[in-house]
Amino acid sequence: MEAADYEVLSVREQLFHERVRECIISTLLFATLYILCHIALTHFKKPAEFTTVDDEDATVNKIALELCTFTLAVALGAVLLLPFSIISNEVLLSLPRNYYIQWLNGSLIHGLWNLVFLFSNLSLIFLMPFAYFFTESEGFAGSRKGVLGRVYETVVMLMLLTLLVLGMVWVASAIVDNNKASRESLYDFWEYYLPYLYSCISFLGVLLLLVCTPLGLARMFSVTGKLLVKPRLLEDLEEQLYCSAFEEAALTRRICNPTSCWLPLDMELLHRQVLALQTQRVLLEKRRKASAWQRNLGYPLAMLCLLVLTGLSVLIVAIHILELLIDEAAMPRGMQDASLGQVSFSKLGSFGAVIQVVLIFYLMVSSVMGFYSSPLFRGLRPRWHDTAMTQIIGNCVCLLVLSSALPVFSRTLGLTRFDLLGDFGRFNWLGNFYIVFLYNAAFAGLTTLCLVKTFTAAVRAELIRAFGLDRLPLPVSGFPRASKKAQHQ
Repeated sequence: MEAADYEVLSVREQLFHERVRECIISTLLFATLYILCHIALTHFKKPAEFTTVDDEDATVNKIALELCTFTLAVALGAVLLLPFSIISNEVLLSLPRNYYIQWLNGSLIHGLWNLVFLFSNLSLIFLMPFAYFFTESEGFAGSRKGVLGRVYETVVMLMLLTLLVLGMVWVASAIVDNNKASRESLYDFWEYYLPYLYSCISFLGVLLLLVCTPLGLARMFSVTGKLLVKPRLLEDLEEQLYCSAFEEAALTRRICNPTSCWLPLDMELLHRQVLALQTQRVLLEKRRKASAWQRNLGYPLAMLCLLVLTGLSVLIVAIHILELLIDEAAMPRGMQDASLGQVSFSKLGSFGAVIQVVLIFYLMVSSVMGFYSSPLFRGLRPRWHDTAMTQIIGNCVCLLVLSSALPVFSRTLGLTRFDLLGDFGRFNWLGNFYIVFLYNAAFAGLTTLCLVKTFTAAVRAELIRAFGLDRLPLPVSGFPRASKKAQHQ
């Protein structure tokens, strides 16, 4: 063999080893996410559904739980996708010739983006509908009972659903773009249909993030105020403990002497109220034992951090709106070649990249909190060891829709300059200037409105409570007028 043949074989062998290494790394990363998600779902599932007398139902629930674990792992991977790419670029930029990070390259990052896109399509279009129909199926009438009969019914239902969705997408494409070439492109199931369908789902997720994130940003302040111990100026724990003890004593007397009241009593409701008051009193005791550092430093710092992160997010979006009006390069776009380690995607270097990662995680947590705080999805909130299987499936679908839209959401708002890789950058609506501009303006306006309203209302309410103005008979904004009976007492 000639030297050229040896060189070709060497290049092919090196390429083969790189592909094997990337497969091993991707498998290890996904296995880690899968284990974490399995532990989380195990703590939320309802144990009675997996220890039933009917082994068939228990087997079906176990299979559905594994599919939900896979979907939740993909959702977590979609959340970590953009931060991992930004950090990898900064690491390669700082240590370009380090031997121990040679495995970290653009080919690996590009492969991870493609895998997340593929598994997201697989979970949303096939696995989660299969899991739902599988848990609800009972087998065809006249067929033999068992798991296999349920599988047959689920496959038939899934095929009918696929035909229905395919027809709806085809009709929607004909209405939006009445072009023969665009309609014929949908016949290519893999190259056009799945990306087009996923583009519609991603657009729905981006709209959901637009609504839920401002709500979550406003909700973060109230949740932080409940978890942390406030300074004594803003909170009187002694008074709350006395009130809790008096209410518990009154309820205990009503339980011990039910005949003293001429109205019928709901004893079960009274017992639940007593348990809730006891739990509240234990929490208040722990808050009272908090140190002065926790009381006077922890709460102000936490509120200041939330205010800074929220204000910084709005400021970045406002700057991005101005850039959209001036520079066409500010529009989100796809990138086919992941050339990492050449230039930083932040004007502030590594410090700016860290800020970008923190803001992305902060907005994702806020969007999840806003999602579960909204009246429409509040009933979907999971409960500890008391979440039904169908509710777990619904939570996994919603979290996957939110998380898979996070890279597009972050790039559309200008939180990062890292362009979308793979099929994430093929969405048609990303090139529409009016959609991107209105989306940025709506996010900045809604976030500012929620922030001003929530922050000012919270500060006003805390100051009124601190100075005791809520006990006055005068009507105070934010507090209901005391009744005449209460005033005479």
